[in-house]
Amino acid sequence: MKITRRESLVMGACAAALSTVPAIAAGRDSLDGLARAKRLQFGSVIGGGRPGTLTGSMADPRYCDLVVRECGLIVPENELKWQALRPTPDKFDFARADRIVAWAKTNRLGIRGHTLLWHHPDWMPRWVAGYDFGANPASKAAAMIQEHVATVCKRYRGTIHSYDVVNEAVDNRSGVLRETAFSKAMGAENVIDLAFRTAKAEAPDAQLVYNDYMSWEPWNPAHRAGVLRLLEALKKRGTPVDALGVQAHIGSGNDPGSNGQFGPRDEPAWRRFLDEVTGMGYDLLITEFDVHDKTLPAGIIARDRAVADYARAYLDIMLSYQKMRTMMVWGMSDRYSWLQNRTPRADQLPKRPCPYDSDFQPKPLRTAIADALRASPFREA
Repeated sequence: MKITRRESLVMGACAAALSTVPAIAAGRDSLDGLARAKRLQFGSVIGGGRPGTLTGSMADPRYCDLVVRECGLIVPENELKWQALRPTPDKFDFARADRIVAWAKTNRLGIRGHTLLWHHPDWMPRWVAGYDFGANPASKAAAMIQEHVATVCKRYRGTIHSYDVVNEAVDNRSGVLRETAFSKAMGAENVIDLAFRTAKAEAPDAQLVYNDYMSWEPWNPAHRAGVLRLLEALKKRGTPVDALGVQAHIGSGNDPGSNGQFGPRDEPAWRRFLDEVTGMGYDLLITEFDVHDKTLPAGIIARDRAVADYARAYLDIMLSYQKMRTMMVWGMSDRYSWLQNRTPRADQLPKRPCPYDSDFQPKPLRTAIADALRASPFREA
């Protein structure tokens, strides 16, 4: 991997910022330290986008400092998705992904890969939808998936220890597998199987994860049921899937809320779902945690308290499972949260979905995460 002078300067600035480590998040008191005391690991997303944008967190030394202090691993925000890696059918571009991987290795952070195949027609490069798979579309589609997964896994073999191999394959409304250009060519089940089997062949020691956003709201039964059917089918076919990744974008993102509150949640149904997943032998991960506060009151004190309480209730459920071994947040600071660009609040105020605010000060959500980690059971080997 070749690192440019500019990239080297950014990495150096991030390292220099480590001289200002506050006592609140050092060593055993860091979120990853609290997690490791229970045989968990804690990490965050980091973005290699343009400096000054929501996806450009790696260019900010304060964010780099925060991640290194609090986290044991990172996941690139967009840099390993097809849109970034495959600008054309015949070209790979690893420049941004390599930069993040190099930074993580320099700072002795583990790395997750997101995602080898986003099985959703809206989140693939535009060229995929119009691609001509020729006279034998199943063969051509299979070759393209194999090439992509194998190329990524070979490049980062021994470096990336966990992959979201397939992301969001289940339609949240109907519970059936989504249709994409690849599934039209060779069938959705075959697409998913091939992605996992190729990943296993090229990254035999990596954790292979199916990742999705089903959750605990009462209108989620079709989505949960569809994911269970998929996991059952994968298990029956012997597809090498190790774990379910639960995105955990909780709060009012897909929830209208009421009277300035979060909407209802069906905790018994959610526990039954998790029981069925773990009962099949799958491990669990929280892969993309944040709390959308779109419908909450404007006042920061009340809003932060509501977010923290809601998060604690959710995490107490999730972290109670022995098979839950990894927790990733989708942003450590509100300054770089993707939710700032998603469905604005009625009052147009910035959102506060992350454990640290835009000035990199810890919030009640950080305390809630820490307390949930402390209260979680010790994982047996």
